[in-house]
Amino acid sequence: MRKSIDFTNKYPLLPLRDVVVFPHMVIPLFVGREKSVKALDSAMKGDRLIVLATQRDAHISVPEKDDIYGVGTIAEILQLLKLPDGTIKVLVEGIARVYLADYSADEETIMVSIRDIEREAEGGPDSIALKKALLETFDKYIKLNKKVPREAFTAAESIDDMSHLADVIASHVEMKIAYKQSLLDMGNPAERIHKLIEFINGEIEVMFIEKKIQGQVRKQMEKTQKEYYLNEQMKVIKKELGQGDGEVDEIEELKKSIEDAKMSEEARAKALQEVKRLEKMPPMSAESAVVRTYIEWLRDVPWHKKTKDNRNIEHAMTILNEDHYGLEDVKERIIEYIAVRQLSKKLKGPILCFVGPPGVGKTSLGRSVARALGRKFVRMSLGGVRDEAEIRGHRRTYVGALPGRIIQLLKKAGTVNPLILLDEVDKMSMDFRGDPSSALLEVLDPEQNNSFVDHYMEVNYDLSQVMFITTANVQHKIPAPLQDRMEIIEITSYTEPEKLNIAKNFLIAKQIEENGLKQENIEYPEDAILFTIRHYTREAGVRSLERVIAKVCRKVAREVVLNGSGYRRVIDESILHQYLGPIKFKYGIKELSNEVGLANGLAWTEVGGDILHMEASVIKGKGKLTLTGKLGEVMQESAQAAFTYIKANQQFFRLNEEFLKNRDIHLHVPEGAIPKDGPSAGITMAVVMGSLLSGIPVRCDVAMTGEITLRGKVLPIGGLKEKVLAAHRAEIKHVILPAENEKDLEKIPDYVKERMIFHPVSTMEEVLFLALESPEKFFRDENKTRILYDRWKGTLDDWKVDITDTGSSVHM
Repeated sequence: MRKSIDFTNKYPLLPLRDVVVFPHMVIPLFVGREKSVKALDSAMKGDRLIVLATQRDAHISVPEKDDIYGVGTIAEILQLLKLPDGTIKVLVEGIARVYLADYSADEETIMVSIRDIEREAEGGPDSIALKKALLETFDKYIKLNKKVPREAFTAAESIDDMSHLADVIASHVEMKIAYKQSLLDMGNPAERIHKLIEFINGEIEVMFIEKKIQGQVRKQMEKTQKEYYLNEQMKVIKKELGQGDGEVDEIEELKKSIEDAKMSEEARAKALQEVKRLEKMPPMSAESAVVRTYIEWLRDVPWHKKTKDNRNIEHAMTILNEDHYGLEDVKERIIEYIAVRQLSKKLKGPILCFVGPPGVGKTSLGRSVARALGRKFVRMSLGGVRDEAEIRGHRRTYVGALPGRIIQLLKKAGTVNPLILLDEVDKMSMDFRGDPSSALLEVLDPEQNNSFVDHYMEVNYDLSQVMFITTANVQHKIPAPLQDRMEIIEITSYTEPEKLNIAKNFLIAKQIEENGLKQENIEYPEDAILFTIRHYTREAGVRSLERVIAKVCRKVAREVVLNGSGYRRVIDESILHQYLGPIKFKYGIKELSNEVGLANGLAWTEVGGDILHMEASVIKGKGKLTLTGKLGEVMQESAQAAFTYIKANQQFFRLNEEFLKNRDIHLHVPEGAIPKDGPSAGITMAVVMGSLLSGIPVRCDVAMTGEITLRGKVLPIGGLKEKVLAAHRAEIKHVILPAENEKDLEKIPDYVKERMIFHPVSTMEEVLFLALESPEKFFRDENKTRILYDRWKGTLDDWKVDITDTGSSVHM
């Protein structure tokens, strides 16, 4: 029976924390705050009625008016019990929802005026349907939520009043305080029921999903438990059969191997953490195989084992000389490293880059350096690599993930200080998978590689003790940041005497052994080796030479099998022709006579130097220049610069100024299928055009290289050694080169310099004077001819010179 309430009175207020009391709800409360206790005392002295209102923030100890919701419940105190700790336990029953009006607070308690906000429920079919829908929804909720007793539904079924029903069900449903307060605020029972049904339906949907997930988890757990049970049975069976506990043994073995590996603290902690995960996994699961593989990689990578460097300089020099002829710059750098290692133990591993044409021994030189130092040697080819993961590895989230090649090479070497050769570093590329050259920046930087992180390993690894050597054919194709981290050592083309020594001391003996021959079966004299080098190979290195020698040895091996082990073959020109066929290359390619519009240029290629025979002809036209021979853009611009120089300086040369008005020049560089580019042919093109327009032949024993400017200056070029060797190979005696390249002549072998005459020039006038057969017929100014002769008479020892008062004449 509802107790009568006098809405004209003021009632004590009891602020609540984290609870909303609905009308008709019986709930025990524990009261400890001083004002709350006094509010209870005040209610007990009166009619035992007290207003219950929820705090907005439960953490506030002394709430003010704004800290309490505006709608509460007036309740009757049914029972009050004081506990030993001073706390009061009170049992209350909600009577009606009320609006809190006037507040009056003193030091003891808060008194409030109240207004009834409850509305009468409307009757009719709508009310009955709404009540039925709420009960059905509540029934579904109870079936899914085992925390609500079934008796709550039975009690709710017996309630006829809609407002009473809504409040009872709301008190049993789990919801947030703010949502419960919103239901308490609603005086209209129909609206309250609509909102309650909406909330309970949402909870039912969530509980359905939770039940489904729990069912799946339970099923998986049952499967796991079944596997565990069967595995335990297998262990017992194996134990009875005397096979032991394999899994436990494996885990213990992994732990022991991790301790024995002497990893870094970071790696050790990571490995042991993964072992703990592995222990909890079913042995046959896919994840356990992934974890086991990862632990094995951490264990197998070397962490402390290293080889002791051989610091004996004489031993290193002996090894390097045994394996390679020449290459003094490289050998000197390795000896310097060994010397510094003797004096300092803190030296980081050097990062060298051998740049040179194919076949000069860059890769084999790396192997020799490792042998000289006593280090393990491993090699990685970077040609065509375009995926960053090749260097840094794949993350473990990917199926089949592995560490990068650097970590794999270290595992293969088995030491922390091997020599790693990164071959063909200029042939890397990039695509959407990343740029491997950028990943190499960390590997090849001595300031960073002491904490290299592979994506797969996920722990720091120290690469500072590794000696890295990279190789490349062309320096300009290596990214600039990568070049900055390496010490570039250029390995130039082999000279003919060097090839002769390499063949005599290394290649022939190697091929005799590989083809099963004995020294008595074949004699390969020096003149035959030179003939092979000159007429069957044309390269910067010795790779093709080794193939040719191997072919000769195979022919001899066949004859030894047919004629007996005592058979002996002496190799000469006729035998080489028989074994190898007609000669493939002419040695000493140069013109035999001086010709107009034909000059010898010098070019650098990836396989060494070469001679470019440039030729030109005059045809009817309008003064244009036509270029053929598959010339690159830079070379075409050089030709235009040379053409402009000749035209702009016609008045200083004995040229017909009207000649070019109705004539075109066609300049051609033979071997038109081969692309050619670069600025160093500029002076050669100018000489060809000057000769063509003057009718004066160009000397056939002169070769030249240099870049030309519009003012006739001669600028420096690169690859001088290879170009000079090409001229020497062609038996050309005179070489015209830029004056600024004179310093590069120190790199030319002495035997070459003894047989050749070099002419360092600064202007195009000097080039024309030296290259043309009769320069006095080319220059209009005889004083200019005399000055040029005085400048060069020391090097023109094969010219006959006659200088009189009437002028000067120079004759071949």
